[in-house]
Amino acid sequence: MKVDIKYLALFFLIVILLGGLFLGGIIYAIANNFRENELFKESIAVINISGPIAAGSSGGVLSDAQANSYRIMQYINQAKNNEMVKGILLRVNTPGGSSAASDAIYKELKKFKATGRPIVVSMGDIAASGGYYVSTAADQIYANGNTITGSIGVIMKFTNLKELYNKVGIKPVTFTSGPYKDIGSPSRELSKKERNIIQKMINDVYQRFVDVVVEGRNLSRDEVKDLADGRIYTGAQARRLGLVDKLGTYYDAINATARLANIEGQPNLIHYGQTSPLKRLIGSFQEVISYTLFKGMIKENINLEHDNFNFFYNYFLQQGSRDNFKRVQLNY
Repeated sequence: MKVDIKYLALFFLIVILLGGLFLGGIIYAIANNFRENELFKESIAVINISGPIAAGSSGGVLSDAQANSYRIMQYINQAKNNEMVKGILLRVNTPGGSSAASDAIYKELKKFKATGRPIVVSMGDIAASGGYYVSTAADQIYANGNTITGSIGVIMKFTNLKELYNKVGIKPVTFTSGPYKDIGSPSRELSKKERNIIQKMINDVYQRFVDVVVEGRNLSRDEVKDLADGRIYTGAQARRLGLVDKLGTYYDAINATARLANIEGQPNLIHYGQTSPLKRLIGSFQEVISYTLFKGMIKENINLEHDNFNFFYNYFLQQGSRDNFKRVQLNY
């Protein structure tokens, strides 16, 4: 009987992968068992906000690339309900995202703060827009001198594809219950009234952003308005302007949290939402499979160079992650 070498190699690859997943699961379970003892010490909860801030409760492996507001709120509540957690260190590394999701995270942080326990923010490479919005709930904000922050403002974007539709002969037909139900439709231009409606929404959400900065940073409204024109600042500039408290590292922020929480000695850290090695391995495997299948389908129909293919693949992933409602989403 003739054996196809390709199928044999694939079989052994799957066996090795399954063995690795099983072994990784055992090791992770053992490590978690040791960590259970740490839960009875006075601790600092470390919560990461990494990637674009998005609403929803997706728990998929690939959703780790974004800051899911539902999961982050869960971690904050878990920390709030754990009596041994004496403070939160919020590691912020996000360019912002959904204004509603950012505000939801902010409100949960304020609930934690109402218990009398401190919150300290440690900014990463970027903590702008919605990332800065959630940071204003903290007692202290640490940034690197080269951190990109600020971008206090609101944005909503629409794409007008009317001319493109005309060129390719597409004629959308829309039925609505009212004159503004299809506001932002890509098949037509916005009317003057529609532009006024949208601008009023943006102005309202912007005022909310200004309010939280005024409250959180103890600045006057006029001072904030001067800074809140959408521009970005380095961490050093933000420090001089009063948008952050100190320039320092992640470890400086840990020490500050411990000091504010009156924890003596080296603080115990509880990392909420840390992705397990098993989950990362599965995620990598899923990405390899999707990339390989997509490449096979495209090669049969389109001849693309490597760089062009990668661009096309990334564009495909971005488009696949959108839905019809995200095109009218207000963003910080």
